[in-house]
Amino acid sequence: MRLARIKGDGGSSAVYHCMSRVVGGERLLNEACREKLSEILMSLSAFCGLEVITYCMMPNHFHLLIRVPEAREVSDAELLERAEAFYGKKGVLSTLARDGIELRGRIDQPVRETLLGRMGDVSVFMKEFKQRFSRWFNRHSDRYGTLWAERFKSVLVEDCPKALQTVASYIDLNPVRAGMVEDPKEYRHCGYAAAVAGGNGQVRRGLMSFLNGKSWSEASAEYRTGLLLRSAESGHSKKKALDRKAILAALRDGGQLRPGEVLRLRIRHLSDGVVLGSKGFVDEVFERYRERFGPNRRSGARPIRAVPLPGLMSLRDLRVDTVG
Repeated sequence: MRLARIKGDGGSSAVYHCMSRVVGGERLLNEACREKLSEILMSLSAFCGLEVITYCMMPNHFHLLIRVPEAREVSDAELLERAEAFYGKKGVLSTLARDGIELRGRIDQPVRETLLGRMGDVSVFMKEFKQRFSRWFNRHSDRYGTLWAERFKSVLVEDCPKALQTVASYIDLNPVRAGMVEDPKEYRHCGYAAAVAGGNGQVRRGLMSFLNGKSWSEASAEYRTGLLLRSAESGHSKKKALDRKAILAALRDGGQLRPGEVLRLRIRHLSDGVVLGSKGFVDEVFERYRERFGPNRRSGARPIRAVPLPGLMSLRDLRVDTVG
C-alpha cells in the first residue's frame, strides 16, 4: 500500500514541484504534444484555482512548479465562470450550475461539491492533467493503454524566494541541461520562454511572485542574472556559465560555484527530496508526518550533499547519484 503524498498543512498556500515521465522513457512528446500539455496546464490550472509559477515540457517528461493558494470561499458566480471557461457553456457541469442559478438562485449543493472537489488539491489536479492529455494523445496517435510510467513525483517546496528561485531556475534550465538550447528563452515549451514572449500573463505573475522587480522588465532581468545568462537587453546579466564538464570538475576540486552554474547539473534533491526549503520548514513538515519515520530519527532537515545550495535542505538524506 503506497503512502499518501506529503502536502502543505492546508492553512496556507503550498508550492509543489511535480514531475512525470513517459512510460519506458520514450521520447513520444513531439512539438504538438508539448503545445497541448501547455494548453491543458493553463486551462486546468485556471479552473482549479492553482497558480502556475513555471513549467517545462520535455520530449519524455515534464516538470511543473505550481502553487495551491490558501483555501477561500468561491461564490456561485465565480464557480460558474470557471466551469464555463474550462468545460464550455454546454458542458454538463456548466449546464447544471447555470440551471441551478437561474431556477433556484444558487448552484445545487451536489453540483457545487463536485466542482469544488476538483479544485485546490494538487493530487486531483495532476490526475486530471495527466488523464486529459493521455486521452488526447491516444486519440490522435491511434494508440491505447498507459502513457505515463508511474505515479507522479512531487516535492513540497517552501513558499519563499530562495527555494522558489532555485526550483524555478532548475526547471527552466531543463532544455539547457539536455543540450537542446543554450538559453531557455529559445525553448518555447518552458514557462520562462512563454513569459518572455509576452503571451502568458499567468507565468509572468508566477515568476514575479518571488522576484523583487516591480515590473516584468525588472523581474526578468533579475531572473536572468540568477540563471547566469547573457541578454540582448542592456543592463541585464552578462555573466557566462561554465559548461557541464567544467562544473563537475570544479565540484570535484572544491571550487567556488554560483547557483546558476550548479543548476546546470541534474540534482536529485530537487526532484526526489520530498520536501525542500529552510531547516525550519523541513523540520516543521517532518513533525506533521512524524509517524511515517522510524523512532530513531530525531529531526527532518537533511543537507543537500555534493552541491552548494546555501540555506536549502531536504527531507530525504540522498547520498547516491546525487548529481549528474
